[in-house]
Amino acid sequence: MASGNVLSSRLRERVDAVLLLAGWRRLALAVLAGALAAAALPPVDAFPVYALSFPVLVLLLDSVYGEGRRLLLSLRDAALVGWGFGFGYFVAGLWWLGAAFIAGGDQFLWLMPLGVLGLPAVLALFPAAGLALARLGWHAGPTRILLLAAGLGAAEWLRGTLFTGFPWNGFGQAFANHLLLAQIVSVIGTEALGPVLVAIFAAPVLLVSGGGLAARFLLSGLAAVALVGIALFGAVRLDPVGGTRVDFERLPLVSGVKIRIMQPNIPQDARLALPDGDALLARFFTLSDRAKGAHAAGIADVTHLIWPESPFPFVLERNPRAIEAIRRFLSAGTVLVTGAVRAEATGDDSRPIRFFNALQVLDRTGIVAGYDKVHLVPFGEFLPAEGLLRRLGLREFVREIGGFTPGAGRRALAVPGLPGVTPLICYEVIFPAEIAGDTGDGPFINVTNDAWFGYTFGPFQHVAQARLRAIEFGRPLIRAANSGISAVFDPYGRTIAQLPLGIADVLDAPLPASLSGTVQRRLSGFGFATVMILLAVLGLSGRKWR
Repeated sequence: MASGNVLSSRLRERVDAVLLLAGWRRLALAVLAGALAAAALPPVDAFPVYALSFPVLVLLLDSVYGEGRRLLLSLRDAALVGWGFGFGYFVAGLWWLGAAFIAGGDQFLWLMPLGVLGLPAVLALFPAAGLALARLGWHAGPTRILLLAAGLGAAEWLRGTLFTGFPWNGFGQAFANHLLLAQIVSVIGTEALGPVLVAIFAAPVLLVSGGGLAARFLLSGLAAVALVGIALFGAVRLDPVGGTRVDFERLPLVSGVKIRIMQPNIPQDARLALPDGDALLARFFTLSDRAKGAHAAGIADVTHLIWPESPFPFVLERNPRAIEAIRRFLSAGTVLVTGAVRAEATGDDSRPIRFFNALQVLDRTGIVAGYDKVHLVPFGEFLPAEGLLRRLGLREFVREIGGFTPGAGRRALAVPGLPGVTPLICYEVIFPAEIAGDTGDGPFINVTNDAWFGYTFGPFQHVAQARLRAIEFGRPLIRAANSGISAVFDPYGRTIAQLPLGIADVLDAPLPASLSGTVQRRLSGFGFATVMILLAVLGLSGRKWR
């Protein structure tokens, strides 16, 4: 008993120390808490660190609230805490973006600090706004943790929406590689999971701070029950199909479909050097025809061959020799789905041709279908405020063709032999709200080139977000990545087959059938709205309940 009292006393001392922080010390602790929270994300996947980071954030808001300053000054201090947390979180979670400035060539090296530190500083404005919003309704009762969750949830929604959106590394993505826990996104979606996790993992702070004893233990207990409930839901959902490991005897497959993904692993500096197109195409053919087993016949065994994003140093549809070579290479029953650059005349002398980042389908008759990427990467594929930024000397990374033009609109891709395909080029896969209206009943096909980021956290985070889309919408996902990680996921997010990062190889897999639908697919957006309303109402009602 004495040792328990000593432990409790020491813990109370540390809580009081946080509550007494001010100025740069409070900001420094917020930055450290944010950096620690980033360890919850792939590939570290240590989501229990949230149980340290979010309680610290609650205590830092308590310290702002407890100072009794005028509201505007208190809001400023709360925003500063939120900014510090966000800055630490995004620097620790997005440091790998610096690799793109190296791969992009010497002319981009001077911009590396803007990518590694400048972008996190800007993104941190969103959690700054979220904590200021939470401070508006803050109180000393236990339900204040729900206000933190609501504030950060609103901030994350804005981050994924404003200025074309960048929802990378949302808090809910911490469960991406924990399949039992990730199944809940089939009901509420990844956007709603984020604020739910904030509330759950902020709850331990109630054991040492704020409100009456009964209420504190009640809410802490409810948070623990919610986490256990999420795990139980996942277990119940996965048990009939074999659990977290794929059981092919119980997994429905699309009959007659044999997928092959070609992962060429071409370094980005080699791609930018524009290698000889004929030699590159020959290399793709050799790799794509590789026999994977003693009785395999290479491309003759394949119904659908998938190549990654923009693999050619030429415009495919304007290169008859390349199209003819592909036609001769494909067997009678094989269809190729490949990334490509598409060109279109504009009739404008100032810019006679515009280019599209495209996905094109070919068989032995030539190009039979295509899709142009709609959601382009700012600064990577197009330059926002182009006139102004070009005068300042800035260029997009895809500088050889002067950037891309967005496609006219999202639409299905007609691939012979496959049920309705939803095409997703590169980071289009991280925007669930944009996919929600899609009516396809077949697989997602996601082609990408993550060679920009080398062997860093970036490719692991990207593929984890792709996995979440499969779970949310109950549809298999086929992912072809130039340097990896290429994979096929079933509608539960389980890995059917996968190639590691940084190798050249092919991956063969069957195609799992889609589910009839998920709650998230049918009611997209309602899960997030419901969670946010509940958090805000219950959080504010705690002022009177206290």
